[in-house]
Amino acid sequence: MRLHEVFLPGGFKKLPKRVGRGHGSGQGKTAGRGHKGQNSRSGGGVRPGFEGGQMPLQRRVPKRGFNNIFSQKVAVVNLDCLNIFENGSFIDVEVLKKHKKVKGNFDIVKILARGELDKKLTVKVGSFSKNAKQKIEAAGGKVEVV
Repeated sequence: MRLHEVFLPGGFKKLPKRVGRGHGSGQGKTAGRGHKGQNSRSGGGVRPGFEGGQMPLQRRVPKRGFNNIFSQKVAVVNLDCLNIFENGSFIDVEVLKKHKKVKGNFDIVKILARGELDKKLTVKVGSFSKNAKQKIEAAGGKVEVV
């Protein structure tokens, strides 16, 4: 079978309606646009959302709040979650993802001070709380901000 021998099944491709091609076509004269009025003219019609002068829905509904375009989505990890790692290991975002301590979409990871840390760890993430930083360093670990 060659490319020129392939035929599409009947009704597969619908041809566009040919308007304005005489009375016999059923779409002659006004080409399905009717007589006069805004939509019969070329370039006629109204913009999307226009409701004939009535206050449009977009402007009628109440609007509340504020969307900060500079906000960052923060994934939070507590110190007691870090006790699963080996003593002296290096922890960054990829390691936390691998061990399923953070998931989903986020911009930065922040370590919070809930719980106690028993291991000496090197932690390199986006942000730390002040107490978390103190607890990691008190356990003999290192803190690095990305």
